[in-house]
Amino acid sequence: MPAITLLSAVFVVGFEQLVQWQYGPTGIVGLLLLTIGIKAKNPTCSSIGAVVLALLVAGPAVSS
Repeated sequence: MPAITLLSAVFVVGFEQLVQWQYGPTGIVGLLLLTIGIKAKNPTCSSIGAVVLALLVAGPAVSS
């Protein structure tokens, strides 16, 4: 069981670093809002985080 927890933590930290590298601080804020909203069962917070991430991902396609 501890191996699964360790592997999960490594994956989460790696994914967080990838978002930070690719999308900067705004990506981390969006990911943080999404995560907090899901854990707190707050649809407003998770929706705002999802919209921020979607705008960051779709930004280059929309501005072209």
